[in-house]
Formats: sequence, structure tokens, C-alpha cells
Amino acid sequence: MSFKDAPLAFVDIETTGSNAQRDRITEIAIITWDHQTIKRWERLIDPGVGIPEFIQRLTGIGPDLLEGAPAFEDLAQELWQELEGKIFIAHNANFDYGFIKAAFKRLDMEFKAPVLCTVKLSRQLFTLQARHNLDSLIAAHGLTIHQRHRAMGDADVLWQFWQVCERHFGADVLVQQIVQQTRKAALPPHIDQALIDAIPDGHGVYTFYGDEHLPLYIGKSKTLRTRVLSHFQGALTKAKEMKIALQVKHIEWIETGGELGALILESQMIKDKLPSLNVKLRRSRELCAWALLPDENGYRRAKMLGAQDLDVGKQDHLYGLFASQRMAKNALKSLCQQHALCEGLMGLEKLGKGQPCFAHQLKKCLGACVGVESAERYNLRLITALSALKVKTWPYPGPIGIKEGEGVHVVDHWFYMGYAKDPSDLEDVLGLQRPDFDLDIYKILQSHLRKMPKDQLALLSPAPVQQDFETS
Repeated sequence: MSFKDAPLAFVDIETTGSNAQRDRITEIAIITWDHQTIKRWERLIDPGVGIPEFIQRLTGIGPDLLEGAPAFEDLAQELWQELEGKIFIAHNANFDYGFIKAAFKRLDMEFKAPVLCTVKLSRQLFTLQARHNLDSLIAAHGLTIHQRHRAMGDADVLWQFWQVCERHFGADVLVQQIVQQTRKAALPPHIDQALIDAIPDGHGVYTFYGDEHLPLYIGKSKTLRTRVLSHFQGALTKAKEMKIALQVKHIEWIETGGELGALILESQMIKDKLPSLNVKLRRSRELCAWALLPDENGYRRAKMLGAQDLDVGKQDHLYGLFASQRMAKNALKSLCQQHALCEGLMGLEKLGKGQPCFAHQLKKCLGACVGVESAERYNLRLITALSALKVKTWPYPGPIGIKEGEGVHVVDHWFYMGYAKDPSDLEDVLGLQRPDFDLDIYKILQSHLRKMPKDQLALLSPAPVQQDFETS
């Protein structure tokens, strides 16, 4: 069956919230048009979870109204039959389609349908109209609303809007819109295909912006366009991707010379722009590490050093770089328990003079706290246990350049200085004041240098005059 003959399903749902994985559907309405007859189908649904008060006030759907309503699984087969073989039409269709798809998936049913979004349709056909939300469509086209924020009332508005479009532009134009949208169904309403086509498919960093050009999410990829599209394809099943698809208004990107540049730029931009949907790579205000220092009896004790006491790359007695004191203590406590180390000597438990730690009383510490285990044996076990956390000193005599693309990334004692494309750039970068230490970039550089071919590394003079990127 061609799209011209395919039946249309105008769908609207009400829910307990905006997260398709956590929240649930409370009402579904479908108006089916097979080009000859109209059929209306609506059901209240017991969500099995509480409904927030503001949702109840908005929709009028509360526990009293839902008393005796079926659960989704009880009407899943009936709903499937209502939607099967039809073009799924909804306003901000990613939302409605995503919730219904997620609800079927919880029953191990894989629902798929061609999707058309009426927000996109309105933007394409009524280009001079300022806004395209449902209330704006009602006002602009004189549509009749029987019950706003109820599924059948809103679905009926979509059916009326479709008829307006058909009168103004004809059935063939609408079929063309169906073809275009179902081919590009993953794109959010405000994102044009031309913008997606302009994104290169190489290394770089992309930024999703929402209302008032506020950053929503920053990511990196070695295939920018493909990665951006994957967010929208995932919007139907993943809560985070749905949030992006519903809120994104604009996309910007910056190309980089390779993977390292993308990783570093992503980390820097997240700390600078603080996008609302990024959790990782935020700036750490509590950077700390453990130092192992001998006491008067020769036992090495752990002392926490804060950011002001750290000189990463030069200090040889540091173990673990942590974003917070809580993370540092938890990591050390775990190692103590795994290796029968003394939490008292590690500063995790207050020791009375000559008193054993609590773990020794449980026979989970070998007794360094009371001299039962010798300092030599204890220190050896301690250093072995913490070896994976050892902070490496800078292994080069000075700054280095890591070749990528047309230039080099300049790094000095684990501090990222910048990117230089030619000798004059290099001199400027090396003359910059050293930035604050960045734990995420330290981890990125360590990982990259471990697997980097030797011919991509250049030893640099601290004050180059005629630097030619000679390799070591």
C-alpha cells in the first residue's frame, strides 16, 4: 500500500511525566481516517504509579477517574490492532511514539510505525507562522478544542489541522510531507535536514542548544554527523535522548584534527559551558590525592593532599587523583579491606596510643597498628596494593608535542597548553601561563600516550625559536 492510500492514525496520550522509561501512560486516544470513514478509539489506563499533583490539575486525570481502568498490558493487543498498518501522526511525535514504543517494549513487543510530526508539518507548510505548538495551531486556524490536555480533545485538534492542510495545499503535498518525514523521522521539529547534511562526518565536538541558546548537551565523536543522528534515533527508547530531541533548537560543531583533540575539546567545553544534560567531565573543586609518608616508627601513613598542595607530574609520592575527598576515602577504605591494611595508619580511623584498630580486633588487619606486622612487610604490602593508583611523574625532560592533523597538541607535565599548527603558533602556546590542572585531561593524556605510536610524539624546547617538530 502506498502512503497515498495508507490509513492515518492521529494519536495523543496523557502521561504521569516526561520520562518514557520511568513514567507511564494514563490515557490514549486515536482517530483513524482511512480516506473514507472516521473511527475514534480512546482508553483510560491505570499507570500503576502515582500521578503528580500538577499533572492531575493539568489533565483532570486522577486516581478517582482511573478507578477500574485497565492496565496497559490488558489492552496492548487492542491498541496494537488500532495502530498496525497506519501512519502514526502526533504533535511532537517523538514523545507520544516514544512512550507507546517503550510501553510495548516492557511487554517484549517491538512496535514500529511510520511517524509524522505535526509540529514539523506546520513549520514546513505555514512558514510565516511564529509558533507551532498546539495552542498556536488552534488560534491560527480557528480549530475547535473540546477538552484541552485530554487525549481525545488534543487528537481531534490534529485531525482538524490535517483537514486545514489538505484544503490549503492538497492531498499530494501532504503525501510528499509523509514521505519526507518518514524518511527522516528521527529529526526533532526544530532541526532542519539541511543543518544535519552540513555536519561533517569526521572528528569533532558537537553542542545541542535549547531555548535562548542555552547549551543542553556536548559530545564528541570520530563521525560527527552519524553520532548526532544516533541521538535522535535513540530518542524513541532512551529518556536522555528523548529530552534532547524534545528540547534541542540548534546544533553547532567544531571539527578537530583527530580523536585526542575531540576528547580534550569536549572536556574543556563541558567545564566552560556547563550544559544541563552532561553529568561527567564537570570541573572538580575538590581535587585531592594521597601521599604516603613514614611515621617515627617507619610505617608509611596516608596523608590527604588538597589541590593547593599538589604539583602533579613532579611529586613522586602521590597515589590516586580524586575529584572529591569522599571518593578518595572510599577508594582507600576499599583497598584496606581487600588487602588487610590498617585503616588507622591510613587515617580512616582514629587510633588511641598503643591501641589496635577495629579491623585488627576482627582479624582483618595484620597488626601494623600495634607493631605485630613489621614496617618493612607492611610498607611493601601497602605500596603493592596502591600501585594501580600511583600518579606518574612527567616522563619527559620538558614539554612535548603530540602530532595530530596539521599540527601538535602541546603538553607540559600533564598540563594541556594548546594546539599549534606552525612554529610561530608553537612559540605562543609554550609562552602561555600554565592552566589549572584538569583531572579529566590528565586521564585522557595518560590513556592516549600509552597507545600512541612513538613517531607521533615530538620533544619540544621550552622556549623555541626555530622549532621544526623534530621527533625524538
